[in-house]
Amino acid sequence: MNKHIVFAICGCLFFIDGFSQTITIEESLDEIEQNNKELKGYQAFIESRELKNKSTNNLPDPQISGFYLPFGDNATGNYTEYQVSQSFEFPTVYAARGKWNDSKSKQLVSAYLKRRQEVLLKAKNILIEIAFLQKQKVIETKRRAQSKQVFDQIHKLFDKEQVGLLDLNKAKIAWIQEQFVVQQIESDIQIQLSKLKTLNGGKPVDSISPQIILPIKIGTVENLWQEKLSKEPALQELKLNEAASLQKIKLEENKGLPNLALGYNYQGVNGSNYSGFYGGISIPLWNSKNKVKAAEANYEYLQSTTEVITNSLNTQFQETYDRYELILRKYNEYQITMDNLNSEQLLFKAYQLGEYSFMDYYVELQFYRNASDKMLQMEKELQLLQAQLLKHQL
Repeated sequence: MNKHIVFAICGCLFFIDGFSQTITIEESLDEIEQNNKELKGYQAFIESRELKNKSTNNLPDPQISGFYLPFGDNATGNYTEYQVSQSFEFPTVYAARGKWNDSKSKQLVSAYLKRRQEVLLKAKNILIEIAFLQKQKVIETKRRAQSKQVFDQIHKLFDKEQVGLLDLNKAKIAWIQEQFVVQQIESDIQIQLSKLKTLNGGKPVDSISPQIILPIKIGTVENLWQEKLSKEPALQELKLNEAASLQKIKLEENKGLPNLALGYNYQGVNGSNYSGFYGGISIPLWNSKNKVKAAEANYEYLQSTTEVITNSLNTQFQETYDRYELILRKYNEYQITMDNLNSEQLLFKAYQLGEYSFMDYYVELQFYRNASDKMLQMEKELQLLQAQLLKHQL
């Protein structure tokens, strides 16, 4: 029989799993990251956008134009002219646009990392839910077996006319209820596995361990927040948006310089012709008007947006951390009390010895089971809160 050993050491709770053919949450997340169709599609989207952005920094196509004028009253013969030219923006514009394209590529990668985090966090929450449903199933299966044992005992007593029909029916109802609980948990597990399969690109995820490691201490709120500032994709995206906007200002400033054109020109009639170099320059009067100011205004807006969103995320993070600390304290109190009680076993033994009637036993049993279930729910909530607090590590 598989056994699970629980140790509490230095403020951390470790579960040693007796199941050998299961995978950890981290292994499952690695698999989902590789198979998730949305993330695969987003990678292809990034590649296409990067190529499109690079294409905006190409030179325009060269131009060839010509004139052949055979009609008219003239003494010199037919007139011929052709010209080959290449127009281009001021050279510094291409350098500025190249840097802007680089900043947009970083924005695309940041957006991908943000979406990746959302997918993996959703998957991790599902994995945590499955793990706790499996733990709950183990508990409820034992309770179902115990309820069946109590029902069988009362049935024998009923056959000996030592208890009435009312006690027999109550014991049967308690047993049926436990059967339904196990069936409901099995159904819930299948629902969660179906969600996980969708995130895994339609492939089922291998057997998941019902025991997960719960590191109780996750660091101080100050250290975690500093870590988030440097790693959180949502915050990094804000900084990259600012950087891209600042580079846009430099690009618009350079686009205010004149465009240039160079080429070769030929003109001639019979016995007389001219050829040489062609050059042209634009006069930047209208095209760039107010574009620099618009880019500067957008940069100021993004700076303000970054500050507002960062403060909002910090408030949410602080609230989540405070809730985690509160539940952690309650969980530790529950754990110390429940570990010293062993109440269900003692209560069942007392019932077997005839010290409790069935109804007294059942009422007392529900009290201890509710406490045990409450502790399990607190443990799950701690895991979910911890996943939220540490999502920047995904």
